[in-house]
Formats: sequence, C-alpha cells, structure tokens
Amino acid sequence: MARESLQALRRDLAALERTGAPQAAAIFSLGLPDVDTVLGGGLARGALHEVYADSLRDVVSAAGFAAALAIRAAAERPLVWVRQDFAETEAGSLSPAGLAELGLDPSRIILVRARDALGVLRASAEALACTALGAVLIEPWGESGVIDLVATRRLSLAAATAAVPALVLRPAATPLPSAATTRWSVRALPSRALAADAPGLPAFQLSLLRHRAGLAGRDWRVEWNRDAGCFSIRQRQIRDSQTLSRPLGALSVDRPAADADAWRKSA
Repeated sequence: MARESLQALRRDLAALERTGAPQAAAIFSLGLPDVDTVLGGGLARGALHEVYADSLRDVVSAAGFAAALAIRAAAERPLVWVRQDFAETEAGSLSPAGLAELGLDPSRIILVRARDALGVLRASAEALACTALGAVLIEPWGESGVIDLVATRRLSLAAATAAVPALVLRPAATPLPSAATTRWSVRALPSRALAADAPGLPAFQLSLLRHRAGLAGRDWRVEWNRDAGCFSIRQRQIRDSQTLSRPLGALSVDRPAADADAWRKSA
C-alpha cells in the first residue's frame, strides 16, 4: 500500500513538472530588516519552508516560530494545520491560549489530524490546492521514509501553483535533503520579563540551515511581538533569573527532562 502511494506521488510530481508550475512571485517578510535583507526581501510565498526543532525541548518554540511565519504570510486568511496523531501524543495538543498569545486567532485554524506521515502528506497536498488559504502548516512526527526529496518536491510545486506557503514543522527529526527553499533550526531563548514581572515576548535562536540562494549559515536572536505582528532583534543577552515565558503549548508531562534529547543522541 505504501509503495503504491509513493508511486502515485511520483506520477503526480511528473504531471506537475510537465505542465510547469508558476514561479512564486510574491514574498512575505519577517518584519525584520536585518533578516529580510539577507533573505532577499523575505520568504517566497509559494514555496516550501522547513522548521526544525534544535532539540526535543525546543519543539514548542519551533511550532511558535512556524505559527509566527504563518501569521506574517496569511494576514487575515484562514490557515490549515495538518498534524500527525503521534505529534499530539508526544508534544501535546495545540494550546488555543498559547496561539492567542502569539496573535493567532484559533478560530482561523482548520486543524487536520492524520494517522501517519503518509496521511499528513496527502492532507497537505489537498490543502495546498486551495488558493484562499493564507498558509499550510505541515507537522509529521520524527523520521519518516515517505518524507523524501520526491514528496517535498511535490509539496513545493503545489505551494508554487497555489501561491500558498507550505511550512513544514519537523519535530524529532534531523535535516535531510529536500526541496525546501529555506530550512530553519529553532532553539528556545528565555523571555525578558516586562513591567511588573509580566511574561515577556517569545524569544528564539534562529539558524538558517539552507537557502536556495546559498545564504545559509546565518544566526539571529529574535523576539516575536504579538501586538506589532513582527519579529525584532534581541538586543542583549539576559539572565535566566530575570525571565518569564508566555505559554505556547503543552509538552508531555510524563517524560523525564533528562530524556528530552534522547532522539538526537540516537539519530
């Protein structure tokens, strides 16, 4: 069954390549000149972008960064978030309160659950056929043989055809060759407490692992401003004792903290 599905994916890819997909003409910016300039003005709208968690403890931050990119890309249009069931088992359900703290109205999200990575690919391809969407977030879990160069090329062509960004969130996985236009690694940073010790802005360590224009190997420390709807450069390093973090989601509470990086050590 899996082999037949992969053959179907390859046939679809060949058909798309014969007809030719339109080039992604539009871009969306991060609202951060330091990064946008390096990216040539921003990220291609009709393209595939990958977001990896630096470690398992950074999964929530990686999801927050991907959601922030979706906010920048979508404006007020609806989003589709396709999650593998195992992602919810391992990392917890999406938190409506956390999404709202990021500035994303949960009512704008169409949540699709799939049993396995192949189901995620199928549902994502269907979603990318809808030009009315602002973005499609794609979240398989872990390593999967079906998410290969062929499958990602198909998603990339579908994104270009509809001019809808495909944001692939890869928790518990190591970067492999793909058709992604950009690939990011995200690590959580402590937030800087606001006045009266109010929770600070979500903060991220971003590493650009791949850029189709050959601009990889850049790192930035940034914060996400929900009210302004954009990123800003983290100006100075702060002490952990001065920080509070806003909630972005839930992680499994029955897993010892010492095991957070086990998947990376075994990769």
